[in-house]
Amino acid sequence: MRVPHLVEGSARLHHGAGVAAHPLICHHAISNASDQRRQRISASPKSGIDRANAVPLYHQIFLALRDDILSGQRPAGSLLPTEHELAEQWGVSRITARRALDELAQQDMVERRRRTGTRVIFRAATPPMDADLDQAVEALIAFGRDTGVRVLSAAQEAVDAEGAAALALAPGASIVRAVRLRLQGDEPLGLVVSQVPAAAAMGRIDAAALAAKPMLALLQELGHRLQGGHQTISALSADFALATTLAIEPRAPVLRIERVVTGAGGAPILRTVAQYRADRYRLRLDLHGRSAPDLTP
Repeated sequence: MRVPHLVEGSARLHHGAGVAAHPLICHHAISNASDQRRQRISASPKSGIDRANAVPLYHQIFLALRDDILSGQRPAGSLLPTEHELAEQWGVSRITARRALDELAQQDMVERRRRTGTRVIFRAATPPMDADLDQAVEALIAFGRDTGVRVLSAAQEAVDAEGAAALALAPGASIVRAVRLRLQGDEPLGLVVSQVPAAAAMGRIDAAALAAKPMLALLQELGHRLQGGHQTISALSADFALATTLAIEPRAPVLRIERVVTGAGGAPILRTVAQYRADRYRLRLDLHGRSAPDLTP
């Protein structure tokens, strides 16, 4: 299975009128008929095979193709490479390539027919979510309202070392820690862990409140003015516990977003660490160049 290298990025959040949200569109790639031939023959290079791995070669190819299908890179109706093409591209025997395709067929992800080839029949129950990266706080609240939530826990406890550093709190200070499962329809989208200083929570943030409204909306209702903050994005692999929670395989890629939101005077009032399924949550950042200065005398 392909595991991405750790890649990190960060972005600032700004609050106030006139702040435009740059849409990061998370959607399945759509291929028309003219693209199918090119898409069919595309496949991971031979370097994607880990021959020292205990996982059989055919299953590694199966996992890679399955991830392409689940992420929308190979949409329903598209053709997969032939056994011969897979064997060449992955550096394996045709028997190994055939087993990978047969396993996809057994999972009802593809349909195999003589002469017509192997065609993707899997259709995602729900498309990946839209999200904004360089966005106003209001857009974050909207994202919370547009997705479902299951509150796993919400309780007051002593802050850990990382939370204390992020929230500028003394070691062991009291916080409200909330763990929620973000849902897309009925399917897991991401695991979200939030920390709020107890003084900022004012005894009003609990499981019942979080089941009804996003955390940022609750903070606003408590009178906090959300000034801005920052977020850091990392690509990681899911451990066994996270994989079980998100209904993915261990070491499957996840997108980790750590966000700190500040209130009046720039004091941190919320730290959130969210880990999203990579096949259901993707980010696109629109970049804008800065105009060159006019040097005309």
